[in-house]
Amino acid sequence: PMPRTEHAIKVHRQEYYAIITHMDEQIGRILDGLEKSGLDKNTYVIYSADHGLGVGQHGLLGKQNLYEHSTRVPFIIKGPDIPRGKKVEAPIYLQDAMATSLALAGMPKPEHVDFHNILPLAKGETDQSPHRDIYGAYLDAQRSITRGDLKLLAYPNVPLLRVYDLKKDPLERKDLAKTKRGRKVIGTLFPELLKLQQEMNDSLDLLEAFPEFRPS
Repeated sequence: PMPRTEHAIKVHRQEYYAIITHMDEQIGRILDGLEKSGLDKNTYVIYSADHGLGVGQHGLLGKQNLYEHSTRVPFIIKGPDIPRGKKVEAPIYLQDAMATSLALAGMPKPEHVDFHNILPLAKGETDQSPHRDIYGAYLDAQRSITRGDLKLLAYPNVPLLRVYDLKKDPLERKDLAKTKRGRKVIGTLFPELLKLQQEMNDSLDLLEAFPEFRPS
């Protein structure tokens, strides 16, 4: 039913967590099989997901947003020379999996592959991300840029800008856009978001919604 009832929301969350539990168990079976066969000595496994779900955060249940609960997905690498239990905070893209897999196979990266091999991060050889900024997009409704702990969200159809400090506010509940600090962040990150759009061949015209950022 719409709007969802309290019971429907509880069932939805139960089903989601049940699916995750089931998936974890099946992946465990695969890893156990690799270990028992000895194939784990020369096998690399990359585990990730294309998106998360809101499951109630920000009043959302689905994935149709650019909040961290939907965009910050797992990226786990298991292999013979990958340190166990190492957690890396540097941001990457899911698409980095392709360049990383090519490197593991000893294959050169084709020119059309724009993303990066993140094995140096996984092996602890560096703690620096190959990406200065992280770009996000959802249809023509939302765009985002994250640099370090600061994140700018743009909603051109409203229009609305939001700013979050992910270190102090990881759940993105305190919008800083109307504060002095937030306005400074917008002034810095909005032009960088426009540059990222060009790099990503993103044709959405944010300047139509936010004309105050047009060059004078």
